Amino acid sequence: MPTLRLHQGRVRADLAYTHAVPKTRRTGHVVALGVDWGLNTLLSAGAARLPDDGTITALGSGGMFRAAGVLAKQHRLRRLSEHVHTKTGHYQRLIAEDEQHTLTGRHQVLADEIRHVSHRRSNLNDALARAAARWAVDQALAASASVIYVEDLRSMEARGMGRTMNTRLSQAVRGQIVDRMRHLAAESGIAVVTVPARGTSKHCPRCMVPLRHRKAPDRPTTPGWKWAVCPSCRWQGDRDQGAWQRIAARGLSHQTKTVTDRASGAMTIRTVVEKLEAGAVIAPAPKTSRTDRSKTGPTRPRSTRPTPRRRRTPSPTRPPGPAGQRPEGHAHTVRRLPRAALRNQGVTTISTHRPRGARTGAGFHLHAHASPPRWEYLSGAKPDYGSPS
Repeated sequence: MPTLRLHQGRVRADLAYTHAVPKTRRTGHVVALGVDWGLNTLLSAGAARLPDDGTITALGSGGMFRAAGVLAKQHRLRRLSEHVHTKTGHYQRLIAEDEQHTLTGRHQVLADEIRHVSHRRSNLNDALARAAARWAVDQALAASASVIYVEDLRSMEARGMGRTMNTRLSQAVRGQIVDRMRHLAAESGIAVVTVPARGTSKHCPRCMVPLRHRKAPDRPTTPGWKWAVCPSCRWQGDRDQGAWQRIAARGLSHQTKTVTDRASGAMTIRTVVEKLEAGAVIAPAPKTSRTDRSKTGPTRPRSTRPTPRRRRTPSPTRPPGPAGQRPEGHAHTVRRLPRAALRNQGVTTISTHRPRGARTGAGFHLHAHASPPRWEYLSGAKPDYGSPS
């Protein structure tokens, strides 16, 4: 809807800006992005390619959109909303028809708190939907995909999954994510197609054999749901990783069955055809031998001598003057004896007279002299040590 505003005594109407975008295609896709819904990892996505020979290959290992912190905050707000609703209902039963009841003020405070929590949950869901949709479209753009295949939300409704699982799925704002994903993808000419989700996490993406789910890769005997192992081809990986590969392969093999809803304009694949499903497998990537030493160009010349160590490298020229900072390196630039040979410290008898310490050159020890300054013996002057006493 247009927005009316006053500007310099005139009423102006702000209209939404629209521009032409490429038209999305139902068929003819070569690179597709498969998106799988998760619980802790909200989205798992990866790209797959369908070349002319009909062999589907995965492009990389995919990625995951983790929103554990946002989902935890969302869960806390949901629990708070349930608690406030329960307390408000209890106050309502106590108040009944009495408008002068002492709990009327508290009931009004709780009603305001319910509205405040609802606004917070709504804003959090909008931010989460925008971020997840933007991430999925960016993954498609990076892989040069022309279509995004997403699991059909209708097949993920409550069907004996339990109260906890249904609650967690309902908090994932999946409908908002798909709507925003369609909006962002249409700007780049990328189609968003929903595919049936049945069996995407159950079967192996390479041989279609039912997977064995384990708790973790380092616990192969502990039952779980996160890690999947194929008993036939020995493929193993994250459950969500195998799911997005199955979704992308199913969408590419069934793209001729894509239909467009006349009311909403959304594209979907409604049914799975067994004949096409048999070809919806991900071929393993070709293995490259590490012993392959075939040359692609001339051999780089290599020196027979190794790079000299730092101590073998000559030092730069010493700066002029009697004193200065020692140059880099370990090689000496002047001919002089080691420091210990030039000390010439004679042993003196201990006197009853107390010496004046460092002022007489004795340092910290009463009967030992400190080393002479460097400029004294460099200039040729013989150091003159007086008696410490």
